[in-house]
Amino acid sequence: MREVQPVIKGVRGAPDILPAEVGRWRQIEVGARRVLENYGYQEIRTPMFERTELFVRGIGEGTDIVDKQMYTFEDRGHESLTLRPEGTAPVVRAYLEHGLVTKGSLCKVYYIGPMFRHERPQAGRFRQFHQIGAEALGVEDAALDAEVLDLLSHLFDTLEVAGWQLHLNSIGCETCRPVFRERFALSMLGKKAGLCPDCLVRLERNPLRILDCKVEGCRALAAQAPTPLESLCGECEAHFRKLQGLLQLLKIDYSINQHLVRGLDYYTRTTFEFVNPALGAQNAFAGGGRYDLLVTEMGGPPTPGIGFAIGMERLLLSLPPERPGEAWAGVFAVTMGEEAFHLGLRLVQELRRQGLRAALDMERRSVKSQMRLAHKERYRHALILGDDELRAGMATVKDMAHGGQEQVPLPEVVERLTRGEDQAQQKEA
Repeated sequence: MREVQPVIKGVRGAPDILPAEVGRWRQIEVGARRVLENYGYQEIRTPMFERTELFVRGIGEGTDIVDKQMYTFEDRGHESLTLRPEGTAPVVRAYLEHGLVTKGSLCKVYYIGPMFRHERPQAGRFRQFHQIGAEALGVEDAALDAEVLDLLSHLFDTLEVAGWQLHLNSIGCETCRPVFRERFALSMLGKKAGLCPDCLVRLERNPLRILDCKVEGCRALAAQAPTPLESLCGECEAHFRKLQGLLQLLKIDYSINQHLVRGLDYYTRTTFEFVNPALGAQNAFAGGGRYDLLVTEMGGPPTPGIGFAIGMERLLLSLPPERPGEAWAGVFAVTMGEEAFHLGLRLVQELRRQGLRAALDMERRSVKSQMRLAHKERYRHALILGDDELRAGMATVKDMAHGGQEQVPLPEVVERLTRGEDQAQQKEA
């Protein structure tokens, strides 16, 4: 007798997305694609792993992502590779490698896919997680920043995300950010005794990362430190003022969060987060900002850019509850006997090729069980085929959503059901 093998379980922090859950994911993806493409973005798909140096250079040494969270491995050619922890650096790499810079002054692309970070799994935060992101490269004007924030507010309203809030800040440019960094570091140096061990290291390597610390004591000390807005140069201040004016013009509500710097080193000027207070302490579900120096740091010509990423798991937690009874659609063929089953198989094939959702019971259970299955799977119509129907050259079509049934000649069944499904969808729309 063969030994029973233990069941292999999935990796912690990399949950399965089961069929019953996929509909909500598709709702987000379809809505996001529609809005993004209406704003002129085209989809790009980059590999799930890149050379490690791409993220070290792009994200920055001293960040938690590079120091603690990246999944890095050496391949058989002894090259260091990393599963992508974020999407901007790969997009910029592709932008430069494939000459997208030559396609026009403004390049707008978006992506949807999994990212990987070694974090402690918790609600809405996993080691394999999913992002919808977009990058707009080539324009420095604050009007582009406003358009990006309009896009996101439009998307979240479309998805019926209740209670979202936009937090906004400016962290300056290569001229004024070093001034803020020095002032902040000096302030933290005077509070060194109250910092956690990680922040003591950050103070030496990358002081602004203290602002990302989740330890309450460090957060309280950082809240007392100078803010980026106090150090902005004239150009950055004008850029931020223009952005605020445009957001008021577009009727997009926001609040200034002077300690918002985001967790990646490539940001300049505008930074933002969309938060949902109902999510608790970790309430940001989307964020981004400008990165006007990143393309140059990656070896390209001076190119301004702005982008964002939406955490799909966090966004799912922010959606309204599913409304029951939303999706009555398609045809389920209920058959009795071999001849009826063969006819049902052929009719289901035709219905599918007409673009309808259609199925029949391959297990050939009782009529009662088949009707119960059609109802459970929310098929709008049951197409009932039995000996009586075949002798009469008719089929019984039952409306599973609203009740009632009718007899339809067999040669007209496909056309009648196709028309009925179209009319039902138009009525619901």
